[in-house]
Amino acid sequence: MTGISEARPSQGVDHVAAGLVACLPVLNRHIKQSIDRQPPHPRLPERQLALLQYVAAHDGTTVHKAADVLRMMPNNVSTLVTRLTEAGLLERHQDDTDKRVARLFVTAEARQRIGEAESVATRDLASALRTLTDGDLDALGSALGALEALARRLADHSA
Repeated sequence: MTGISEARPSQGVDHVAAGLVACLPVLNRHIKQSIDRQPPHPRLPERQLALLQYVAAHDGTTVHKAADVLRMMPNNVSTLVTRLTEAGLLERHQDDTDKRVARLFVTAEARQRIGEAESVATRDLASALRTLTDGDLDALGSALGALEALARRLADHSA
């Protein structure tokens, strides 16, 4: 049996958790810095970018759902929605069944900017990966499936 659902000795799990806690912020900071250096668009504040990325992956979500997932207050998300709507990056559409509910959608411009940001970060990270040994690169490639499964678990757990 394989996968993250399989029971592991506590010491091994704690070691992996500590290692991830140590490395992931460094990787995340590097990725954010790559995106921040991306011309010609001005840098979006972190919460605005997080909301755009969430809505891009969950078109039609609501302010309340986005607030829950992003662990923010609904009124703060509503403020971000207003700013992003004014910037032409987000659209609000009234729900077909409940007119009190607004559904959120990213615009084509937002999708393009998100794609550009991800491309810049991917190229930058790929450049760093090319400096690793074949063994390290193989190990990271082998770990991708498990990391994706862990990310899904964490997302499901926080929802």
